[in-house]
Amino acid sequence: MAQIELEDIERIFHLGDTAVHALSHVSLSIEAGEYVSVMGPSGSGKSTLLNLLGLLDRPDTGRYRLEGRDVTTLSADERARVRSERIGFIFQSFHLVPRLSAAENIALPLMLAGVVPRERESKVSKALADFGLEDRSNHRPDQLSGGQRQRVAIARATIMQPAVLLADEPTGNLDRATGQEVTRLLEALNAKGVTLIVVTHDPVMGDRAARRVLMVDGAIEQDLRSKEPVA
Repeated sequence: MAQIELEDIERIFHLGDTAVHALSHVSLSIEAGEYVSVMGPSGSGKSTLLNLLGLLDRPDTGRYRLEGRDVTTLSADERARVRSERIGFIFQSFHLVPRLSAAENIALPLMLAGVVPRERESKVSKALADFGLEDRSNHRPDQLSGGQRQRVAIARATIMQPAVLLADEPTGNLDRATGQEVTRLLEALNAKGVTLIVVTHDPVMGDRAARRVLMVDGAIEQDLRSKEPVA
């Protein structure tokens, strides 16, 4: 069974008297552990698709199954619980809490999930070590470089060991060398079995994925698979 199954998904936004089909009859299956890039021009539906996959939005019609469970009609509280336990998010602008340290930002999902302090501290310490942030644990976001901020964001996104990692332009605000470092971190997580779905305008990053989905006008125009992922 596929980890993610979208069946004939439609998402329509109403702007005055105009109906905008942000997603139009989208059907997509993604297996556990796949590495998928989602590409396409601005307005093609990429971000709408990512929001729907992350349970930040729901379709007007169609069905979404995550790990075999129909999540289309979940309540807001149920969606929040699934997001907390099964889905990690990484954004172009990091979305760190400015007044919190790196360690405190990483700990946020654990706090929200009610993890006890001793276990929380142990998990955060390991994450700081895993992402090379031990000497930055007490630094606030404005005291970190762009690459360090994105590493904090990735650590926060994966601290709950999600099954699916959704990345929206994760290298968009980074220089090329730092972007390559972040890409390697994401691909290392995918190599450990995390399903990685990346929305990107960068064809270099998009081409690294073993599977590339091209969206145009809210629909899937192409769904291409490589024989082997780019090394």
